[in-house]
Amino acid sequence: MDQILIVDDDPSIRELLQMHLEERGYEVSTAGTGADGSRLASSVAPAAIVLDMRLPDGSGIDLIPELRKHAADAPVLMITAHHDMASTILAMKAGAFDYIHKPIDIEAFDAALDRALETRRIAGRSDHLDLGAGRARDDIVGSAPGMQQLFKEMGKVAGTRATVLIQGESGTGKELIARVIHSYSAPSRPFVAVDCAAIVDTLLESELFGHEKGAFTGAVSAKPGKFELAEDGTIFLDEIGELSMGLQAKLLRVLQERETERVGGVRRIPMRAGVIAATNRDLDTEVAEGRFREDLYQRLRVVTLRVPPLRERVEDIPLLVEHLLHKINQRLKKGLRRVSREVIDELSKRTWPGNVRELENVLIRAAVLSHGEVLQREAVVEAQSAARPSIPPPAPDPKALPGGGSPVLTLDEMERDHIARVYALVEGHKGKACQLLGISRPTLERKLRKYGLP
Repeated sequence: MDQILIVDDDPSIRELLQMHLEERGYEVSTAGTGADGSRLASSVAPAAIVLDMRLPDGSGIDLIPELRKHAADAPVLMITAHHDMASTILAMKAGAFDYIHKPIDIEAFDAALDRALETRRIAGRSDHLDLGAGRARDDIVGSAPGMQQLFKEMGKVAGTRATVLIQGESGTGKELIARVIHSYSAPSRPFVAVDCAAIVDTLLESELFGHEKGAFTGAVSAKPGKFELAEDGTIFLDEIGELSMGLQAKLLRVLQERETERVGGVRRIPMRAGVIAATNRDLDTEVAEGRFREDLYQRLRVVTLRVPPLRERVEDIPLLVEHLLHKINQRLKKGLRRVSREVIDELSKRTWPGNVRELENVLIRAAVLSHGEVLQREAVVEAQSAARPSIPPPAPDPKALPGGGSPVLTLDEMERDHIARVYALVEGHKGKACQLLGISRPTLERKLRKYGLP
């Protein structure tokens, strides 16, 4: 039978809660001061603690660390007559499981206590994932066959300085793979990453190749390009499929001649860096449809690495959860140590269109919502719900058939609805939307304007 400890200086509150909890079958101990509550916590080993915010001998928030010394696994339900924001934030930050206002709503109190005890019960079970020592930050986690094959191919290419093309969906970790290859090829040399989709064409040429003073308005001094800054290390060209045709031609010349030239300059600069490019587009299709130069594609694909999406390596989810939670613990100053089998099963059901990045974002949200050492299933479910983008309703159906049949939409209306749904699904990421729709970025932007979509 679970023991509940109540620490509150109001005798009527203590008596009310004691009677209610005893009717529910719990054993109850009560204390009117923080000192008495601390002594009882060390002697009765409570399963949960109900703690008042303000006590005669101090603050309930300040008492939480002391109670943790005597009953480390007992969740704390903080109760208070005050509704101010600061008190709530301080209580949750100090480690309270939940925060309940007076006058106490018994149904809400019971629900909070049940959640707290269930969390404690899960933490004590044996069928959970215990987080081990963790891995280095730049480790790539995976035991699935597709990942093991990828590791072999990475080992073959590391140190060869061959041009590498990494293909995979957004969120699969293409840059991390590039960094690992670099670490095994030229670890003491620079690694320079360029996101080709994040810089407009007019600036990207200067970023890649540099410029001389006075080359254009605003060029008040000479600037080296990324190829120069990479020296004899590695330059990583992310989202290479977003390059304009003009820049594709200039990049091809750099790869062919192994030298660059600054904008407005005449001096040729040797290019010594190894080149790794990445894209979430199908470049075979882009070449076939005239959006990507075939000669550049052939130059880039000396070695091609395919990164499998998370839905093809579901068996890696326990390893990824362990690895990501170590990072999250360090980043958020959390102390999560255990993950129940139900949570792993819950995470394994999802298709993960955003891949490992989406999994990490869900775990971050769930970690913030969880208390104690256990990643709670309810927090994971809530975090996954928050991660799912809301899909806008279809456009009004102005041409419903007689008798309530399906409406007949024009091609424009069908196209608008489809683009709106895809754009919502990828949370406004134009690169992902272009990939799913099979169109170029200018085409996507033109259609967004045409249909008045945000």
